[in-house]
Amino acid sequence: MQTVTVTRSVPASVEEVRDAMLDLEPFTRAAGFDEVVVDDQTIHVANKVGIATISLDLEVVDDPDATLAYEQREGIFEEMRTIFTLRPVADGTELTATTEFALDVALVGEVLDATVITRQRKKELEAQVDYIEDVVGI
Repeated sequence: MQTVTVTRSVPASVEEVRDAMLDLEPFTRAAGFDEVVVDDQTIHVANKVGIATISLDLEVVDDPDATLAYEQREGIFEEMRTIFTLRPVADGTELTATTEFALDVALVGEVLDATVITRQRKKELEAQVDYIEDVVGI
């Protein structure tokens, strides 16, 4: 399993950050995906990475330790799970986003590798945190 984590303190309340995050369509779109469709608890995303297009169907899942968690149901990964946690800190809220994934080598092959996926996912998570900062007025 590969892991990508982004942590940042946001000078806003946990409630403000949670509300911005749980508005799933704009929050997901902020990652920079080429396509985003949200239907209740299902999120479809597609993105060009290098010469390949990655398409994923994600499902929001219950996780008592996370504010938001979703897992891949269809896509290029053998497994993929992302969790967002919020923790109050002295100057606001600490937001931690973690994606764990295992590549399905038969589907990915030589076009993409874990390094490319890790780099891309880090950019996506950072863009989502930037979005949260914009929404809460930083």
